[in-house]
Amino acid sequence: MAQNTIVIEDNSAIQNCIQIENEAAKPSAEILKKYLDQSFLNPFLVETESLNSNATIHLSITNPKNKKEENSFTIKSDNKDIFLEASNEKFLRYAVYTLLEQWGFRKFTATAFYYPKLNELTYPKNSVKTYRPSFDYRALYYPDAFDSDFREWHKLDWHPNDFSVWGHSFNTLLPAKDYFKSNPEYFAFSDGERRSESLCMTSDNALALIVKKMGKLIAENPNASFISVSQNDESIYCECDGCKLQNKKHGGPQGSLYYFLNKISRYFPQTKIATLAYQHTFSSPINLKIEPNIYTFLCPIELNRGKAIEKENSNEAFLKTIKEWQKVTANLYLWDYTVQFSNYLSPFPNIHTFSDNYKFFQENNIKGLFVQGYADVPGDFSELRQYLLSKLLWDDNVDINKTTADFLKGFYGSGEPFIAEYLNQLTQNQEQSNRTLDIYSGPIQKRNTLLSAVAMHQYDILIDKAAAAVREDATLSLRVKKLRLALEFVYFEQSKFYGLEKHGMFDLDKDGQKVVKEGLTERVKDFAKTCTELGIYELSEEGISPNTYYENWLAISKSVVHHLGEKLEVKYLSNPSPDYSGKGNYTLVNGIKGHNDHNINWTGWYGNNPEIEIISNGLDFNCLKINFLDNQRNWIFTPKSLKVFGYIENNWVLIKEVKASALVENYEVKSIQIVVSDSKLSGLEKIKIVVENQDDLPSWRYRKNKKPMVMIDEIEFYKN
Repeated sequence: MAQNTIVIEDNSAIQNCIQIENEAAKPSAEILKKYLDQSFLNPFLVETESLNSNATIHLSITNPKNKKEENSFTIKSDNKDIFLEASNEKFLRYAVYTLLEQWGFRKFTATAFYYPKLNELTYPKNSVKTYRPSFDYRALYYPDAFDSDFREWHKLDWHPNDFSVWGHSFNTLLPAKDYFKSNPEYFAFSDGERRSESLCMTSDNALALIVKKMGKLIAENPNASFISVSQNDESIYCECDGCKLQNKKHGGPQGSLYYFLNKISRYFPQTKIATLAYQHTFSSPINLKIEPNIYTFLCPIELNRGKAIEKENSNEAFLKTIKEWQKVTANLYLWDYTVQFSNYLSPFPNIHTFSDNYKFFQENNIKGLFVQGYADVPGDFSELRQYLLSKLLWDDNVDINKTTADFLKGFYGSGEPFIAEYLNQLTQNQEQSNRTLDIYSGPIQKRNTLLSAVAMHQYDILIDKAAAAVREDATLSLRVKKLRLALEFVYFEQSKFYGLEKHGMFDLDKDGQKVVKEGLTERVKDFAKTCTELGIYELSEEGISPNTYYENWLAISKSVVHHLGEKLEVKYLSNPSPDYSGKGNYTLVNGIKGHNDHNINWTGWYGNNPEIEIISNGLDFNCLKINFLDNQRNWIFTPKSLKVFGYIENNWVLIKEVKASALVENYEVKSIQIVVSDSKLSGLEKIKIVVENQDDLPSWRYRKNKKPMVMIDEIEFYKN
């Protein structure tokens, strides 16, 4: 082996040297020395000349021959020495980190680093390899990407530094609060009126103001390469005569957008103008040449994350969209959604898709990616996710199985075999379910598939074994404990859904009263405490904190009611939404009120009116209390009115109608109760409740092509 290998020994008789060929290489040399000195007893020297005949590591900044060389580095060797060469300091540092990884150094997270203890370093003689990234732009939005050393080691870009304005930006560039009242013509004309949610793409005055604002922002951020000119996170677009003409010419709402962007780009030819292909602008424009300094981020929100893109039959339209974009731009980027935004701690087995997807992106000429994860929240398996995605962003051909195994061994120690099997079982259960894995789903939706009671039991056993294997190591024990939080979260969420059923949070005491299972509230309290200790300050994109989660649990535990109508037969005369049908008809009279999570114990009707028949069997009652959810952020509203009918002499007879209060803009999630009292309710064979849903969305939550939903959780029967 020694005949074909350069050997650098840890020998006190020999002074090992890192030689810099120019002063600009010195910072990279100091980085290399810092790490090697952790593994060698004898420190390395950084010199401008080699001290002796021992093997030397040379670092140099070279003049690039072409643009391709600017984004690359080379590691090569002759019979005696190793040479790291790059055209700039950043890529020379990348060369250093690559060499260190080849010698066994690992930066698993911002704080978890592995230094191998080495007696010697080896490198093949007379070898040369040039390294180039698979993607020109590589931004990762995960906790450790906030750490500059982690980004450097893993060769990542950082969008807060690279963009003078990021993301949805129309409201930043032309704020509605400043201009809408005085100049509504700057804004979108939609459904017969001007709306503040978007801009008019053919307004020259709006264009002039935006160009002025962009010039100021670009001047204030001279080191930023990009500025985002992107629609707000709304579905509104302008349909005035001018914009309608551009849309007709160029294939849809994206037509007027790129007409507008082309005009802007000519004012800033040296700036990269970024925009989002999102919702109504997702498809490429037609019959329109996009200016070369416009960069499009394609945002495929609706993809099934449980299968690789090319292996999912339902992705034909997306594959076609990618091809169409390639015809109109050389600057196609992609916004990749890689976690579950509605539940950061719920298991989300999509890791097995990463490798195939990133090969697909590279093969389809995606030039850059923004990879959205948990931001700075350490969600489920966030450490592994960010590590693998970092590797794939640099090299889409990395051996993902080998890299995963290496990470699990380094990060979980002797717990690795059990964590690996846990990951494997999650993946297998997801694949066998053949169900869509959605970024806005959760434990309730997956209760019969990958998060079934049987599957959860198997996962729990594996995490128990991992915990036992690392019991003597406090650091590793805490890492395994973090993984267990995901299973705890699933159990709590599903227990709220199941209520009094098996796996539910409630039992009946000796008096037949509903009580929370013994010890369960203490577990939730411990869960919230551990989350906080580990920096998990939010459990979802909506911002619920661990402490709020615990407070909500306490409120749910007290939300049980005892009324006369429990377990009456309920029939739906109009069908609720399949996604929000609860546990069937029984949900409405089970004595357990929903709280503020629309996924649990609520039944919803989307765009239609609830009509509910209840077989009351001559029950002696005179008061109904019907509970509705007010959650305007998720387009769930209280009803316009409610009617109660009694079945009298083979006819439905109106007993009482209640008009609800007019809607008022409000983003506090709460339950609203409508009370119907009437002596004529007593003794009826059956009753019918007809709820009038809102006809349209209110102006403050308007979204094109979306309808209002009304949700009911419990219909309570009382005798006053």
